[in-house]
Amino acid sequence: MPLLEPEPASLRPEAVRSAAHDRVPDAQAGGTPRQLRAELTDLLGAEKVRWKVSDLVKYASDASPYRFLPQVVLLPENVDDIAAIMAYARANGRQVVFRAAGTSLNGQAQGEDILVDVRRHFTGITVLDDGARARIRPGTTVMRANATLARYGRLLGPDPASAIACTVGGVVANNASGMTAGITRNSYRTLSSLTFVLPSGTIVDTADPGADEMLARAEPDLSAGLMALKAEIEADTELTARIRAKYEIKNTNGYRLDAFLDGATPVQILRGLMVGSEGTFGFIADVVFDTLPLDRKVSTGLLFFPTLTAAAAAVPHFNTAGALAVELMDGNTLRASVSVKGVPADWADLPQETAALLVEFRAPDDAGRQAYERAAAEVVTGLDLVAPVASVTNEFTRDARTISGYWKARKAFVAAVGGSRPAGTTLITEDFAVPPSRLADACADLLRLQAEHGFDAAVAGHAAHGNLHFLLAFDASKASDVDRYAAFMDDFCRMTVERFDGSLKAEHATGRNIAPFLEMEWGPKATELMWRTKQIIDPDGVLAPRIVLDRDPRAHLRGLKTIPQIERIADPCIECGFCEPTCPSQDLTTTPRQRIVLRREMLRQPGGSPVEDELLNSYGYDAVDTCAGDSTCKIACPVGIDTGTMMKDFRHQRHSEREERIAAATANRFKTVESSARLAVAAADKVGNRLLKSATGLARRAVRPDLVPEWLPEIPGAAARTMPLTTRDGASAVYYPACVNRIFGGSGGDGTRSLPEAVVDVSARAGKPVWIPNDVNGTCCSTIWHTKGYDDGNTVMANRIVEAAWRWTDGGRLPLVVDASSCTLGIEHEVVPYLTDANRERHGRLTVVDSVVWAAEQLLPHLTIRHRTGSAVLHPTCSMQHLGDVEQLRAVAEAVAEEVVIPDDTGCCAFAGDRGMLHKELTASATEKEAAEVTSREYDVHLSANRMCEIGMDRATGRTYYSALIELERATRP
Repeated sequence: MPLLEPEPASLRPEAVRSAAHDRVPDAQAGGTPRQLRAELTDLLGAEKVRWKVSDLVKYASDASPYRFLPQVVLLPENVDDIAAIMAYARANGRQVVFRAAGTSLNGQAQGEDILVDVRRHFTGITVLDDGARARIRPGTTVMRANATLARYGRLLGPDPASAIACTVGGVVANNASGMTAGITRNSYRTLSSLTFVLPSGTIVDTADPGADEMLARAEPDLSAGLMALKAEIEADTELTARIRAKYEIKNTNGYRLDAFLDGATPVQILRGLMVGSEGTFGFIADVVFDTLPLDRKVSTGLLFFPTLTAAAAAVPHFNTAGALAVELMDGNTLRASVSVKGVPADWADLPQETAALLVEFRAPDDAGRQAYERAAAEVVTGLDLVAPVASVTNEFTRDARTISGYWKARKAFVAAVGGSRPAGTTLITEDFAVPPSRLADACADLLRLQAEHGFDAAVAGHAAHGNLHFLLAFDASKASDVDRYAAFMDDFCRMTVERFDGSLKAEHATGRNIAPFLEMEWGPKATELMWRTKQIIDPDGVLAPRIVLDRDPRAHLRGLKTIPQIERIADPCIECGFCEPTCPSQDLTTTPRQRIVLRREMLRQPGGSPVEDELLNSYGYDAVDTCAGDSTCKIACPVGIDTGTMMKDFRHQRHSEREERIAAATANRFKTVESSARLAVAAADKVGNRLLKSATGLARRAVRPDLVPEWLPEIPGAAARTMPLTTRDGASAVYYPACVNRIFGGSGGDGTRSLPEAVVDVSARAGKPVWIPNDVNGTCCSTIWHTKGYDDGNTVMANRIVEAAWRWTDGGRLPLVVDASSCTLGIEHEVVPYLTDANRERHGRLTVVDSVVWAAEQLLPHLTIRHRTGSAVLHPTCSMQHLGDVEQLRAVAEAVAEEVVIPDDTGCCAFAGDRGMLHKELTASATEKEAAEVTSREYDVHLSANRMCEIGMDRATGRTYYSALIELERATRP
């Protein structure tokens, strides 16, 4: 491949544009002011300070409609760093906002001064009391915590729809609840203890018996002030009754004043106040939750109604029947959900007035589930259900796959509806709660109000708890649209408070959007108590200004972000952040959301502005080069936005015509290239790792790291020159050894079969012999070209492999078994856009099977396991995630090992073909958590399903990974 440094300007957007009113001004092109940067670098060290304008832009957005550019971004590693940051802020009149996942829907994760990223270094879970409790650090996602707890038959009470991405710290700070938590299973009710850092730097562990004594010594005014407020509140019987009444339904608007009633001491009061405080009272360093039983016997129904109010009216009946979750979705939500993979396409034809309830019962045993099902059946018989499209069944099911599909559609509410909004519009997500008995009335009033203001919103919610969510889209660049939105919010807040005495924020916390309406709901007396509480705990106003408390009546209209149109593949993004935990580069450079956020800022800028130039200078490495291209972001994104493909397109844009011609020539001569590569690897055994590492290092410095791979000691020796002998006669399948397995061999030296030998042998033992064509050399799945954005070379090889497969398989009569998961994905899916019409038709008649699936479904039933190993740890590849083959890998492993473990922190290794040799720092970062988990104990074998991923994991862990089929061959060997 040509060794040329791409010009940053090659990624400059070509769209005609004018400067947006909310663009980063030219004066901030240099990033953090020099003095602030120097002082914080001296305080924390350079590696913990992010100061480039691209760093600031990456953190200027969260999942909300707001956008604020911080002055600097800090990445503390421990509570001492946090205390130092707070001390610096107090001494210098600065302000601090904490950010974890950035899934906040009301701007809580944004600040205009010092922004502190606590996701990166504050992760981990420690299980206590055999799962009854768990100590969790704030940067740990809810899904990650529940994955560990599931082994103990436990789970957390809060279950927000964003569990895949949102962190425990944010959940506690916002008192987020979700589908089943209601008012009894939320953070406030299920927390055992907290450790937090106050604005003064004082660290409080509420589980410490001496915590109150320590606090009284360190913070006498704070302790006394809290007790004085407690006495004042308790002396006011009317106010006390009002506070208790406000928490009879879901409510996260303002501070938890009931903490003064529930807590007997200053520390106990603080423990309650920290929940839902949105980072305005301190930093939550870790939490201990009382966990709940994971009832595994589930029955779920998706029921369709003629109208939203009819669906709402049915909710109390299911509550009475014992349903744990009753979720409401209106017609707009249901129709938008067709963008979610697995949702029936005919939902797009649902009448707009249609609504649905997703009802779930959970029990610890079969008897309990059967009782719930009988109660549900009685409710259903009295309902007026409809089936407006063929896919609607209105039945309850126990099928896990079906239930998962239902919940995927429900949890995708914000992203699915947001993705279908008009291009260039900003999305507002609001939630409120009313007494569940008045839900139908609230639905009717909300629909009327939206129509009056010209909105066609989508409505969904946790109907069991009287909690509704709605989405509105408007153009923040148009004053008329902003005014229309402002008028709607005024009327909506009055409706909720005056007509229903409801909560303006049920579970998303006050944030910037509802802060101006806090007094409308709580009244002047209670609101003033909240201001006084803030003054007692944070007298210098260091933490999160204007996020909960703001006296500006138009504060909710400040900082609304414009959404410039970018590349079509990413334009639907609402910046929700669901993609971020899956991204291999999340702790190294950028996440998929940040790649999109940076691109949008380029479009806000006038062409050639200083800010755009600085963003382009960073974008090549931070966004394009260090994207693994694994597209796991597409899996995590509810609407399937593939930022990996976008980065591959950018790689293509950086290629000259000459470079594309050379890539195509390489594809045309791949048989020679393959042979040369195998010989080079064989020669490497004689040359030695040190010399090869030195030589490639010199070449990388002379040209460009993204084009010259670095030799790694973990790279295995050469494969055998010839494939195992097979015959076409009587073959059950065509076996295609991927080029990587034709070039690289196994670890060797222990008598282990090579992967091709293992596949051939174990297939024969199962009575399913395979045939290796004698002309496989020179063919490839085309992933080599695809990942680098070489379209011409990709086209050459994509068509060649399909034509060859058509010939080998006798026109699709035999399945094509592929022995590397990335190559299976490439041949089955990724080649399709590059095929001629004739080859696309041929491709549609091919059956492409990954070797792990072949083994699990075709071989295992006919094999005798003769030798089992003790323990196996698995590395499911990102390609297997796309293909849905992880369970087949587990099945093969369970056949050959007594114990099988998939690490909770497993993810894409980012080796990505040769990207792990181009940017080894990417693989090191991507595998850090998984490697730590794997090396924390000993395993007998380490198994995967892709040679390059195995090399990456070898390097990360110092262990030897190999294909599960090699172990299967060993286990079944006579």
